[in-house]
Amino acid sequence: MATTQAPAPAEAPSEHPRAGLVDYLTTVDHKKIGILYLYTAFGVFFAGGILAMLVRAELAEPGLQYMGQNTYNQVFTMHGTLMIFLFAAQVTTGLANYFVPLHLGAADVAFPRMNAASYWLYLFGSLIVLSSFLVAGGSAAAGWTAYRRCRTPATCKAPGWTCGSSGCWSSASAGSSGPST
Repeated sequence: MATTQAPAPAEAPSEHPRAGLVDYLTTVDHKKIGILYLYTAFGVFFAGGILAMLVRAELAEPGLQYMGQNTYNQVFTMHGTLMIFLFAAQVTTGLANYFVPLHLGAADVAFPRMNAASYWLYLFGSLIVLSSFLVAGGSAAAGWTAYRRCRTPATCKAPGWTCGSSGCWSSASAGSSGPST
C-alpha cells in the first residue's frame, strides 16, 4: 500500500500585527474602544476634580481669595460640565462598549466604525471644552446647566464650551447606538 503526502500549504504572508499605541488609535474593536472611553473619562474626572478643589479653596473663607467672580463662575461651570456631561454620561458608554457585546455573545457591536468615531468625537470635544480656558473670553460662566440668560458678553460668548459640548453630545448619541443595536 502506497501512501502519499499532501504538499504542505504555502505559508500566507505574515501580517505584522499593529502593536501598542497605533493599535489603540486605529481600532474598531469594542473592548479597546471601551478601554479608551474609560481612560479618557477618568482623565476628565481628574481635571474636574482639580476644578472642584479650586472651588473648595475659594469657598473656604467668605469673600474672594484666589479668583474673581467671573473666573469662579467659569471654574464652577466647567467643573459641572466635566463631571456630568463628560464623565458620568461617558463612563457608562465606555462600560457598555466593553461589556454589552460580551454579555450578548456578539463578536462586535453593530456599527464598529461609528463606535470608533463616537470615541474620537468624545475625545476631541473634551479637549475643546478643556481648552476653552485658553481663549480670550474664557470658558462658559453660566453654570453647568447653561440655563442662565445672557446678561453680559462674558456669559454669552463661550464658543469652545458650545462646540466641544456639541461634539460630546453627538458622541453620546452615536456611542449609545452601537451597543444597543
